[in-house]
Amino acid sequence: MKDAKQFNRRDFLRTASAATLSALAAGAPRQLLAAATTQTEHGDKKYQRGKATADTVIVLFMAGGMAHTETFDPKRYTPYEKGLESNKVLSTFPSIGTAVDHIKFSQGLEKIGSVMDRGTLIRTYTGPDLGKILHSRHQYYWHTGYAPPQTVAAPHMGAVISRTLGPTNPAVPAFIDIGQRLDVGEGEELKAFHNAGFLGSEYGPFFIPQPAQAVETVRPAMEAGRFENRNKLYKKLVEQSPIGKFGSDYQKDSLLRSMDNAHRLLSSPAAKAFDLTLEPKESYDKYNTGRFGLGCLLARRLTEAGARYIEVTTEYIPFEYWDTHENGHTRAIGMKQAIDAPIAQLILDLEKSGHLDRTLILVASEFSRDMMLEGRPEQKVPDQVTVPDKIEELKYYGMHRHFTGAGSILMFGGGIKKGYLYGTTADERPCKAIEKPVVIEDLHATIYHALGISPKLSYEIEKRPFYVTHDGKGQPIMDLFA
Repeated sequence: MKDAKQFNRRDFLRTASAATLSALAAGAPRQLLAAATTQTEHGDKKYQRGKATADTVIVLFMAGGMAHTETFDPKRYTPYEKGLESNKVLSTFPSIGTAVDHIKFSQGLEKIGSVMDRGTLIRTYTGPDLGKILHSRHQYYWHTGYAPPQTVAAPHMGAVISRTLGPTNPAVPAFIDIGQRLDVGEGEELKAFHNAGFLGSEYGPFFIPQPAQAVETVRPAMEAGRFENRNKLYKKLVEQSPIGKFGSDYQKDSLLRSMDNAHRLLSSPAAKAFDLTLEPKESYDKYNTGRFGLGCLLARRLTEAGARYIEVTTEYIPFEYWDTHENGHTRAIGMKQAIDAPIAQLILDLEKSGHLDRTLILVASEFSRDMMLEGRPEQKVPDQVTVPDKIEELKYYGMHRHFTGAGSILMFGGGIKKGYLYGTTADERPCKAIEKPVVIEDLHATIYHALGISPKLSYEIEKRPFYVTHDGKGQPIMDLFA
């Protein structure tokens, strides 16, 4: 296998495609039971489930690389001025207080700060380099728990949860992805992990790229008789698709079941949860900071309707949103305006409705950013903005370079401690984790533990076990639980 340092975008696509073909040919993955206490049933599948503190997971994913020193882990503030030495800049925003005395945020996140007494802040998420620190590889790694390339198509965490626990409401898709279009940016890379992998299509995400138009995804665009005929025709076309041609019987049946599930939703009362026009105007306006804000509103409605795993993303598009290779400070101002009010409102609304206790919410990103790493003038990094030693223009003021030494994660609900701070990072560059680092297998193990799923649970594929955490070694961070 290639050295990670030499692994590039083309390699990622090639190995992801190979793993996808392998998944098509794979038979039914057999669940290998892990030791636990309480047996639950999902169809004809039985799973020994431990005591759960959550029934639903909402991941609010800050795609593109949210700088921890500009958001939830502020360091020394250095205001902008021409001629500023770039190596002196650690944070471009002053720190602000939160509802918890010993926890400070960065300016612009006042509303999330006001609900910090409901949750936990992890400041020490760390990731590997993974070769050139590519977004696509880290997004794959964050969502599957495995670093690419893999010999099989690793399933997304949402698909694992969907397959293992099933839906909480049979009419509502168990795994819903909101806000990410797959026809922009690095579309093929995104598709590599936005699926159920070898688990089968029925456990993959129900995509809602535009939350304001979510109702259109569950509303037939034609009269009933014509729709039924179209549905029958579509099933015939599926036979000519790659799964229809090359897939195993299990993969073919799984795709058909996913179509049947979607068809059932169209005629269910649960479809009303997708219609944001039914939301009272006062509530709608509190969330409406744009696509991400409305995604949070939709996540709240779907949680109340019985969804199992929901992901809302700020969307990954190269050099846009949190992908702050230039204009880092200015871009961060806009991103904070997009996320601050809706995240806080989501927490408050679920608390008011009584759902927060059984809903685990995470705010996270694939990695963080730093001004100086990956971009000194002598490095000549292709397609990157080179940060000069002295800042003469505002566009160079901010966090630009990919950084995996530390990152912030917020957690609310689902049995998590309230007003709690976990981990410490250095106050000087590099602002890396120096106490209680958190790695992906332990983060996933913590999420699974909240749902009552053992981190040692595995599925047999290609005659070998594939664990829901890397090699079954994930350990839940019990200090995070109340």
